[in-house]
Amino acid sequence: MIGRGYEIKKTQNLDDVLENLLLTYNKADPAVHEVSAEQSEAENQRRRQFEAERSEQDTIAIHSKLPSNEEITKLCISLEEILFPGYRTEVLNGDARFKLLLGKTLDEIYDILYDQVSKSLPFRWLGEYTKTKKSLISREIESETEFIVNTILEKLSCIRELIKKDVLAAYNGDPAAMSYAEIILSYPGLRAVAIYRIAHELYELDVPLIPRMMTEYAHSETGIDIHPGAQIGESFFIDHGTGVVVGETCRIGNRVKIYQGVTLGAKSFPLDADGNPIKGIKRHPDIEDDVIIYAGATILGGDTVIGKGSVIGGNVWVTESIPPYSVVIQKHAEIEIRNADSKTKVA
Repeated sequence: MIGRGYEIKKTQNLDDVLENLLLTYNKADPAVHEVSAEQSEAENQRRRQFEAERSEQDTIAIHSKLPSNEEITKLCISLEEILFPGYRTEVLNGDARFKLLLGKTLDEIYDILYDQVSKSLPFRWLGEYTKTKKSLISREIESETEFIVNTILEKLSCIRELIKKDVLAAYNGDPAAMSYAEIILSYPGLRAVAIYRIAHELYELDVPLIPRMMTEYAHSETGIDIHPGAQIGESFFIDHGTGVVVGETCRIGNRVKIYQGVTLGAKSFPLDADGNPIKGIKRHPDIEDDVIIYAGATILGGDTVIGKGSVIGGNVWVTESIPPYSVVIQKHAEIEIRNADSKTKVA
């Protein structure tokens, strides 16, 4: 039950966040499988062994309420309204109404984020990949949730400034872009990057589940798959966007431009003694400042670095580092033209 203390703290924090944001605006686990009685004794024995070995954290995970995809979708939409006021929902008329709508949206974001983060935190201490190892009690969840939510809200102004640079990069980088409004309303690359930038901040705060849920929402909406763990610099532009994949440990510099179908992926997965991929190691490439990567290019490997100012041509496959200011192109493919009826070679 949320008490009065929650509301007072929320109001005080949101007032500060609202004032900071106003300064940035330019006015002109999969479902648990129940083992049936009909299943074999061997399966039942495995289940009993699993139950005996289940850790306290696993028990928390299975019995906790999970974050909701529906609520995360609402969260993303509300965050987009903060980032691009008037573009996603209501048309704004007048400063007073603008401030009122902004405050209302922030209030909704606070409530959804608080609820969803508190449900996700028990998963922080599960698995080999976690950054922190400890158990969790209710009051710790409450205080940690409050810290995370307030931190994210305080960062919204800075995130918004970053996204303004992404809009400008799209405008300057695409001759077909006639206005900022066109980019904000219709460019899938900007939408995916905007949601990524907030999800990344949650990822850096070691929030489980939610960052990936946010970027997968963006993936389903845009066809662009950016892992929230990727590190992406300023003025980033994805043109067209469909089929772009950016892996978890990828590092991208400033003023980078990539086109549709680009994969920044892993070359191979080092395995542990049990044959499982080792988590938490560098697997994806580094892309330095001012690089352009054309459609269909595939760049793989945690030790692969694309040097500053390089151009990677379309459909190339890169698995080794490229020096700065290089141009990488595929050797000209031979084209053969045949007559459709006789199958004879024409050219």
